[in-house]
Amino acid sequence: MNYIDNLFNLSGKVAVITGGGGVLAATIGKGLANAGMKIVFLDINEEAAINAATLINSEGGEAIGLKTNVLEMDALEKTKKLVLEKYSTVDLLLNAAGGNMPGATISPESTIFDLKIDDLDKVTDLNFKGTVLPSMVFGKVMADKMSGNIINISSMAAFQSITRVIGYSAAKAAVSNLTMWMAMELGMKYEGKIRVNALAPGFFIGNQNRALLLNEDGTYTERGQKVINNTPMGRFGEADELVGAVLYLASDAATFVTGVVLPIDGGFSTFSGV
Repeated sequence: MNYIDNLFNLSGKVAVITGGGGVLAATIGKGLANAGMKIVFLDINEEAAINAATLINSEGGEAIGLKTNVLEMDALEKTKKLVLEKYSTVDLLLNAAGGNMPGATISPESTIFDLKIDDLDKVTDLNFKGTVLPSMVFGKVMADKMSGNIINISSMAAFQSITRVIGYSAAKAAVSNLTMWMAMELGMKYEGKIRVNALAPGFFIGNQNRALLLNEDGTYTERGQKVINNTPMGRFGEADELVGAVLYLASDAATFVTGVVLPIDGGFSTFSGV
C-alpha cells in the first residue's frame, strides 16, 4: 500500500451512523463501506436502517441496521452493547439523526408569535440532544481506547439566518458550537486522540424538504429558486457529494483537524446575493 492509500485507509474500521435510514446518511454509509468500513446504521425506523444495511451487503460490503432512539440514553446503551458484541469497537460516530417539524417553522402567512413551543422543543431535542447523547454513549468507547472520531451534521441554517426554520436553525447552531466545544474538551483530555468535526451541508434534496424545494414536475418552487439564485454553483447538492468530506475527516489525512464545521454547499455560505 502506497503512502496516499495508507493515509486514507479505513479498511476494517467500524462506523456507527445515527439517522441511518435517511437518504444522506445511507449514502454516506455506502461510501464508507466502499472504503472498507463496517457500518452500523441506527434509526428509530428499524426497517429503514435494515434497508440501508441490506443495500451495502448486497454489493459486497458489511453493514447491519438496528433500531434505537437517539433521545433515550437507555436505548443507546443497549444499542452500544449490541454493537460491541458484534464488532468489539467503534472507530467513527456520524451523528446524522435530525429533522424539522412544521410547528417549529414560521410560514409566510404567520409570525414568530404563532410558533408552537412543543414542536420547537421536539426539533431542538432531536437535532441537538440527539447529537449529544450518542456522542456521550459511543464517545465513551473511544475514550476508553484513546482513539476515535466523531462527525456531526450541522447546516447552512447555522451559518446565517434563513427564513422560516427557526427551530432547526437554532438547533444546528448549537450543533456547530457543540462540535467546537467537544473538539476542545476531548482533544485536551484524551491526548488529541479523539477528533470532533462537522459537515454543514447546503441544500440537498431529501424526503423532508423535497416538496418545499421542488414542484411535482421537477421545477423549482419559489423557495427552491431563491436557494438556486444564492448558490454560485447554480444547483442543489447530490448526496454522494458529502462522501469525500467524510472520508477525509474520518481518515489519517485529517489527524490534525478538529473543531471544524465544513461547508458542503456549492458556495451558498460565501454569497451575499449582490
